[in-house]
Amino acid sequence: MARILVADDEPGLREFIVDALELDEHEVVPAPDGKAAAKLLDERSFELVITDLKMPGLDGLSILRKVRAEQPETEVIVMTAHGTVDNAVEAMKLGAFEYLQKPLSGPDELRLLVGRAVERRGLRDRVEARHVEPHGPPLTYGDPVMKPVVEAIDKVARTNATVLLLGESGTGKEVAARDIHARSPRATKPFMAINCAALSEQLLESELFGHEKGAFTGATERKRGRLELADGGTFFLDEVGELKPELQAKLLRVLQERRFERVGGSRTLEVDVRWVAATNRDLRAMIDQGAFREDLYHRLAVFPIKLPPLRDRRADLLPIAKTLLVRVAADLKRGVPKLTPAAEQRLMAASWRGNVRELANALERAAILADNDAIDASHLWIEDAPAPAASRGIQTLAELEKDAIQRALEQVGGNRKKAAELLGIGERTLYDKLKKLDEA
Repeated sequence: MARILVADDEPGLREFIVDALELDEHEVVPAPDGKAAAKLLDERSFELVITDLKMPGLDGLSILRKVRAEQPETEVIVMTAHGTVDNAVEAMKLGAFEYLQKPLSGPDELRLLVGRAVERRGLRDRVEARHVEPHGPPLTYGDPVMKPVVEAIDKVARTNATVLLLGESGTGKEVAARDIHARSPRATKPFMAINCAALSEQLLESELFGHEKGAFTGATERKRGRLELADGGTFFLDEVGELKPELQAKLLRVLQERRFERVGGSRTLEVDVRWVAATNRDLRAMIDQGAFREDLYHRLAVFPIKLPPLRDRRADLLPIAKTLLVRVAADLKRGVPKLTPAAEQRLMAASWRGNVRELANALERAAILADNDAIDASHLWIEDAPAPAASRGIQTLAELEKDAIQRALEQVGGNRKKAAELLGIGERTLYDKLKKLDEA
């Protein structure tokens, strides 16, 4: 579906075009002449403009020039009853997508041409949106603690409900957001992400809403914001708790009205996106401190989902580590190193306060030290994990295993079933290992 402006001074033809295109579920806005079309272009953005060349007051070529200057990403189809080659050639030189000769042969030709123009506009948007970061590892490999999270994502993805992802830094909130998008009816449309903590306030506003030429120092040309690029798709606001109060107010307006203006601009733009936000902060506490708007919180927290930390997902830990090693090896242009049993035990023994992000950093360092060989415990530098045998003097593999089991049991209050789940082994296997430790 696209937003289309139709400008023609013949009421019968204008209504015919509107009716034909609305059958394809396009949003069609009619304008009775060039001046009315120009006013609508000042107020809104359109994916496509269909304009007659000969209109009183402001002709189609003037409309075409205005679109090329102010909304260059918009496609334009011109119509002429005169069939003059000169007019058609001039329109094409100015950047028209195509021209139609009156009288129109019927709705099929019109709808086919409009479909091609909308498809080209959509392709351009998808190409422009490809600068988003690549996917990370899968959200889960089946750890039981993730089952309610996966079920919640599956149910909410089918709707347009706004989702608020909660959890520590590095727990996979962006991966979850991408999963929601991939399972949604918007999956073929853009997925756009922005980290609210990574940019200055001015740059963040410009990235979100875009800016007009001359809006601020360095704005040498007009730029479309990520919201425009995400139209029809999903917009992910990472670290939304870092937004300054002024931007919170502007974001609230977009959530409520689906409208905004570019920085330094006066034209109101409309956008249709599905919102997913994420934070590792306590937004309720921030509301009490006056640091976060309560009305914005309620707009964002329509469907909250809490992501558990990696230390509570032991069955996921090693599969995620092996997936990350494939990516690390590709970045280093090396073969994928294996993890020795001692390295696996050391990974399982750590608490991973930095979650997947800390795990990725530890594996990258280890892969560099391993120099294409298998990664051993001595290659892993983890702040809170038991040190490898080389630095502790006499720690065997059995001792590493014992440490991991003891830490798991401490974490779950002695519950052996839960400890086995944390360690990624069967309950019977854990009993056997405990029996051997008791006999040792």
